[in-house]
Amino acid sequence: MGKFKVGFYIGRFQPVHKGHIHAITYALGKVEELIIGIGSAQFSHEIENPFTAGERFSMLKLGLDENGVDRKAYWIIPIPDTRVHSLWVAQVVSYSPRFDVAFTNDPLSSELLREAGFVVEGIPYLNREIYNATNVRERILNGESWETLVPQSVADFIKKIRGVERIRDLAKTDNPHKPKKLKNKDYLHTDFCI
Repeated sequence: MGKFKVGFYIGRFQPVHKGHIHAITYALGKVEELIIGIGSAQFSHEIENPFTAGERFSMLKLGLDENGVDRKAYWIIPIPDTRVHSLWVAQVVSYSPRFDVAFTNDPLSSELLREAGFVVEGIPYLNREIYNATNVRERILNGESWETLVPQSVADFIKKIRGVERIRDLAKTDNPHKPKKLKNKDYLHTDFCI
């Protein structure tokens, strides 16, 4: 298959880690330009979504700059979640410039995009059991080493904005009946590859 002109890749990037950078550089090898969607853009300050869309935008730029990715090769756009799966692709299309191919390993996202007529390609994972945002957040929460899982510039940024303290504070509660991990099942979370 030849090189596509414009590709699309979406993730929550909570936070950006080396697996995301690997996925983005892989996708950039297949397209001339890549649209990077910041999924669940409306969420922040939750244990599963601790960072704002703006903070995630900054982390993406820092991590991609650190890895020598040309800023002219990609666009970053925020995309909020929707409650209706069948409308999700239309929402993505309304927020995004046109694209020829979507990169995802998520079965639901793949199906919805294919049903809408898009070409969908998978992305090889980079040690997914290690490089995933849940693992990074859990390590931060538990006081374990996490900095090697993210680009150094992203680790520095998280520390600068007091992201470590934020994640730990979000896990605290004075209500013993409130779960420490928030699960919002009312939305289609737009993670293609985390």
